[in-house]
Amino acid sequence: MIWLAWRQFRLQTCVAVGLLVAVAIAFALTGPHNVHVYDTVVRTCASRGDCPSVTQSFLGRDHLLRDLSLAAILIPVLVGMFWGAPLIAREMETGSFRLAWTQSVTRSRWVAVKLAVVGIACVSVAGLYSLLVTWWSSPFDTINDNPFSIFDLRDIVPIGYAAFAFALGVSAGVMIRRTLPAMAATLVAFAGVRVAVTQWVRPRLISPLHHSGPFKLFTTNGSPAFSGKGAAGAWITSEVTYNAKGKVIGHNGGIGANGGVNFQPVGNSSAKVVLQGVGQCPNNFPNLQRGVNRSNQVSHAMSEAVNKCLASFHLRDAVTYQPVSRYWALQWYELSIFIVLALLLAGISWWWVRRRLN
Repeated sequence: MIWLAWRQFRLQTCVAVGLLVAVAIAFALTGPHNVHVYDTVVRTCASRGDCPSVTQSFLGRDHLLRDLSLAAILIPVLVGMFWGAPLIAREMETGSFRLAWTQSVTRSRWVAVKLAVVGIACVSVAGLYSLLVTWWSSPFDTINDNPFSIFDLRDIVPIGYAAFAFALGVSAGVMIRRTLPAMAATLVAFAGVRVAVTQWVRPRLISPLHHSGPFKLFTTNGSPAFSGKGAAGAWITSEVTYNAKGKVIGHNGGIGANGGVNFQPVGNSSAKVVLQGVGQCPNNFPNLQRGVNRSNQVSHAMSEAVNKCLASFHLRDAVTYQPVSRYWALQWYELSIFIVLALLLAGISWWWVRRRLN
C-alpha cells in the first residue's frame, strides 16, 4: 500500500523536489555574497557615517529572489488545495477506492497510508523551503530588525500551516466528495483560520506587556521614541494616545482623524506651527518639513522642537506589545496549534472513511 501511494503521488513529489532544488541553487549562488556584503559593508557603516545610503543600496539587492521568498505564505494553501483536497475526493469521483478495498486492503490502512505518505511530503516541502528562505533572508531581516513583521514566512510556523492545510484539504475532500468544491472550501476555510489566528489568537497566546509614558515621535538621535522594556524589534499590538484630559485622540502612533502626526505652519510663518488635531505649539520650529512622522530621519534640532511641542500638550502614549524575546515562544505555540488542528482533522478524515464512506 505504501508503494502504491508513492506511485500515485510521485509526479507531484518530483515537481516539488525539482522546484526546491532550483530555489536552493539560486539561493546558494547569491546568499553567501549577500552575507559577505552585509558583514564587510553594512555592519561597519557606522564607522564611516554612510549607513542610510549603504542600507538603502543593500535592501535594493535581489528583488526577484526576495519576492520569491514570499511564496512561503502561499505554499501551505497550495498544498491543501492541490495535494490535500484531491487525495480522497478524486478516488471518490472515479470510484477507484472500491478496487483498493477489494485487494485485502482495509479502509483504515488505505486512508492512514495516504495521509502519512503525502502528509510527510507536504511537511517536508514546507519545512525545507522555510529553512532556505530563513537562511537566505537573514542579512535583510537583520537590517529590518522586526521579526514579527515576517513571522508567517520564517522559521517553523510554515510547517504547521502546511500540515493543517493538507489535513483540511483531505477532510474537505472526504466530506464533499468532489475535487473542485473541496479545493474551494479548503481555500476559504484556510484563509479564515489564518486570519483568526493572526488577528485574535496570536496576540493572546502570551499576556502582552504594557508601556505608558509621554508621547514622543523621536529620541535625541531621531529614532522612534518608544523605549519600554524589550521595545527593540517588538510587536506592537495596540497604541493609544491620550490628551491631558485623558481623552483618546489617536491610535497606532497617529493623532487626529487622518491617523498621522502633522505639523503645519501658521499663516506665512515658518517658525510658528500647529499640531493638527491638538493645537498651536508654543515653541518655534527650525526648517519645518510637513508631515513629520516616526519613519523620517530628522535633525537633532527638529527632534527637540517636535518633542518640546508634544510635551507642552501633556500627551501620553499607552502601548501594548510583545517583546522580541518572545518570538520563538510564539513560534512554537502557533506551530503546536496548527499541528494539533492537523491531527484532529486527519482523525476526522480517518473516522469518516471508516464509518460514513460507502
